[in-house]
Amino acid sequence: MALFFDSEWFDARLAAAGLTREAIAAALGLDAVQLAELWKDQRELSADNVRILAMLLAATPEEIADRAGISTPVPKPAPADALAPFAERLDRIERALSAIHALLVDMKKSAP
Repeated sequence: MALFFDSEWFDARLAAAGLTREAIAAALGLDAVQLAELWKDQRELSADNVRILAMLLAATPEEIADRAGISTPVPKPAPADALAPFAERLDRIERALSAIHALLVDMKKSAP
């Protein structure tokens, strides 16, 4: 784990991804001064910042946190069952749409 923010590594990853510091600042919701504070290890990344940087720089959250300094949090992965309520709801919606479709087909058949 890096003791301090590894700005050289981050700059190299930005270049490899074809991104600028300005683009990263916008993605993180920071202004140029706040991003400069990150690069100078005067501001810490949040777990959400780590997640966003990992996506943009094609790295793992663990690698981003490791390169960002000793106190950088690694975001926790979402539990496997976090989407279960949505899957159940989607299943109910799909069944309701199928029922509506069947009713419309029946109405169309019985129309003069």
